[in-house]
Amino acid sequence: MPRIFDMRMADGSRHFADLPETYDPVQPQWYALRDHVGALAGASVRGFVTDDVTEAWLDFDYRGQRFSINNQHGQWWFFVDDPICPDEVLATVLDHFETLLDPR
Repeated sequence: MPRIFDMRMADGSRHFADLPETYDPVQPQWYALRDHVGALAGASVRGFVTDDVTEAWLDFDYRGQRFSINNQHGQWWFFVDDPICPDEVLATVLDHFETLLDPR
């Protein structure tokens, strides 16, 4: 699968990327993700919810776009509300979170 893809959701949003999830009950990644938004210049958290056990949703704004991240099936799924958001913006978001989630 390409690094950035175009999978349209029923609500019209675009699922554009996945990164691996590493579950650590002592230091869950969802709080690190939430805090990492602030390191992306111009990004701001719009919403954050977790059950502190299995799942989290993180919503943030960046460059006039609305993004969401959710963990599913051992991965973090990345969504953008506007399905025609420029790939350059999507790549910037993915690059930013890749340094945290998949630093290779």
